[in-house]
Amino acid sequence: MELDGNANRLSAKRLMGKVAVITGGARGIGAATARLFAENGAHVVIADILDELGSSLADSIGCRYIHCDVAKEDDVESAVQLALTWKGQLDIMFNNAGIGGTGGSITNQDMDKTKVLFAINVNGMIHGIKHAARAMIMGRKGGSIICTSSSAANMGGLASHAYSSSKAAVLGIMRSTACELGEHGIRVNCVSPHGVPTEMLVNAYRKFLGRMDVTPEEVTTIVGEKGSLLTRESSKHGRCDASGDVSS
Repeated sequence: MELDGNANRLSAKRLMGKVAVITGGARGIGAATARLFAENGAHVVIADILDELGSSLADSIGCRYIHCDVAKEDDVESAVQLALTWKGQLDIMFNNAGIGGTGGSITNQDMDKTKVLFAINVNGMIHGIKHAARAMIMGRKGGSIICTSSSAANMGGLASHAYSSSKAAVLGIMRSTACELGEHGIRVNCVSPHGVPTEMLVNAYRKFLGRMDVTPEEVTTIVGEKGSLLTRESSKHGRCDASGDVSS
């Protein structure tokens, strides 16, 4: 997939020498971000459970890949450590890994599946912020931590109850940690995609519509022409606003 035109306005080599870890970086938004970062001079560690896709992408853009299940804190710590071992620093952490939940009534909520989803979408986010913050504080150069939330965190009825609530939790984690980490020059932000036709969203619509031939183009039409725009919850030094640079 490609990011929208606004993303491509980055000046050439704007991220030259920066070191980034991207969880969920093997496909979708994570993969598009990895490519864009690499094109702009960053050294990227792609962390994912999709080993074949992740390794292939890393090879194609001259970066590194590591197997990482974000629900396992040790895996996330290892991804951050790879960046430190490889380049001696961490400037950007993009906590992007997540899964969608099954739909249905709250009266039939499967709590075992909900626990799995929260382990990835919420605990995984905390793991990423925690270990990125440790590395950035140690490096004494500040940094940027970016978390993927969703428009479903603020708008009801867009996704499953478990997914929506997990993404709302991400906003809370972002705001809380931004207040603490701002004093170290570390920015913590969220991007909240709406209807970006990633493989995860397309599969969700296939299940919802009962059709396996649903295409990404159809999903884009369903969610509207503006569906790929990103809204951003930005925090810097504990203050929330609508602007800011989430990468450099």
